[in-house]
Parts: sequence; C-alpha cells; structure tokens
Amino acid sequence: MAILSTIDALGSLDGPVHVAIGVFDGVHRGHQAVLQSARTSANSTGGNPVVATFHPHPAEVLAPDKAPKRLTPLSHQATLFERQGIETTLAIPFDRAMASLTAEAFIEKLNSTCQLASIHVGTDWAFGKGRHGNLTLLQELGAEHGFKVHGIAPVLEDDTRISSTTIRHAISQGDLATTEGLLGRPYSLYGEVVHGDHLGRQLGFPTANLDIATQALPPYGVYIVRLISHENRPGIANLGIRPTVSREQALRFEVHLLDWEGDLYGQIAEATLLHQLRPEQRFAGLPELREQIDRDLSQAREWLDA
Repeated sequence: MAILSTIDALGSLDGPVHVAIGVFDGVHRGHQAVLQSARTSANSTGGNPVVATFHPHPAEVLAPDKAPKRLTPLSHQATLFERQGIETTLAIPFDRAMASLTAEAFIEKLNSTCQLASIHVGTDWAFGKGRHGNLTLLQELGAEHGFKVHGIAPVLEDDTRISSTTIRHAISQGDLATTEGLLGRPYSLYGEVVHGDHLGRQLGFPTANLDIATQALPPYGVYIVRLISHENRPGIANLGIRPTVSREQALRFEVHLLDWEGDLYGQIAEATLLHQLRPEQRFAGLPELREQIDRDLSQAREWLDA
C-alpha cells in the first residue's frame, strides 16, 4: 500500500495512470463501482490504477461546524482501496487554496504530472471552485488533453442512491444490517490500540482500547465483533462512557477477544461490528458488572456458533 501526499508525486509512477477521483468516505458499494472501473481500465490497457481522494474531508475545511463524522479515516480508506485491488492512494491535501482552484486548473495539474490515461468518477460528482466542474466538463477536458473519462452511475438500493449520508444515518440508529447492505461489508471501527486504565484486566477480561474518536458511531452498547486486523478473531466490545466505573464520561471502545491473550498496544486494529447484544447500562458495582460480562460472553458464543 502506498499513500502519496501530493499531486506531483504521481510523477513517480511508471506508465499510464488510471485515476478514480472522489471523497470516498465509507468506500461503499457506489464508491466500489468507481474504483473497479479504474482497476478494469488499468488491467485492460496497462498502467497504474490510483485512487485520488482529499484529506482532510472538504467539509472539515469549508464548514467545520457542520462536518460529519468520518465513516473511514484516511488510513482505513487506503486499506479498503487495497482490498478493491488498488494499492496506490493519492491523498490530496485539502485547504482553502485547493478549494479556490478552478476545475480546469485541477485537472490540468493532474494531467501535467503523470501519463494520465483515464479518469473515473460518479456521474454526479462536482469539483473545483464553486463546484463548477462536472462530468461534461471532464469529458471536454479529456477530449482536449487525450485522456478518457468514465462516468459511473449511482448504485441503488431499493431504488435509493447509496450515499455516505444514508449510511451515517443507519449507523446512528444502530441498524447494522442496513449499514452492511449499503457498504457491502460489516461496518468497522478502526484505530490505534492505546493504553486505558486496565480495569478490564483487573476484572478478568483484558481489553484492547481503540482510539476511534473521529468516526461515526452506533448507539452505545455491547457488540459482538471480529478483529479482522488480527487473525479475524471474534470478541465482544463495549462502546460508551462506562457509567459503572468512570465519572469522566470519556468515550471508550474496548474489545475483549475470545480465547486469546497478547499485547496489541501501538498496533492499528479494525473491529467489525456484527451484532449488538445490549445497550450500555449502569450497574450497582463491579461484582454485578463482572456477572453481566460473563453473560455477554456466553450470549456472544451462542450467537457466533449459530
């Protein structure tokens, strides 16, 4: 996996470049159709499939008070792009200067730095200053500069366009089944394993505490998960503020892996959310909490066996 941080870095690639362009937050089924178009072009005509996205999310620069929580942080996006068969990600730095760049200037910059063979976008993609750029303009620029343009129609689910906004809503409602259907995979939380207060170990249930502060979250509760970044191991996770043991009300996402012992500190982990066992709740004390965790583990094993 390679993550390029400037458009000029495209010049380091040998051969033609076939680039899928978009924000791609979530890398959902609609995004995947655009990615596969770029990959197919590269495979059939030769060259390098590349995903060009923007970091940070444009909304975080243009309207930070309205910016949505991310479905996929950049490093997670790059991992998901690689699973789609595209190993090179161009993370274009997005700032006010980039936002003021005209659509024509943006495409000319891309074209001047590499052997641009094709561009792949959703048919409704808009870009450049004032969102002036669209598929028609891209096709005109392609005819002028000699690259092909592929517009990919939105992917529909029950006659409704799949979008990151729709997926965020489903996640916020705890609708994991709908979320999985729109993404084409279970929703996952992704982050570095950081140190907590080690209370889980004291209770007899050691946990990996993932830093997931920037991501869109389902309702607080206990979930059955798989840590797919670590041998696809099953476990349970508590997402929430731990009202029984903490007065800080700091958000935590703590994963306990079934039948496993080890140290994950400092590693990047990806935990897929499979099923919610129960909402987060306050218990009278640690003995009651420990008993409930035992019940949670038994229910998780039964669900996984089924």
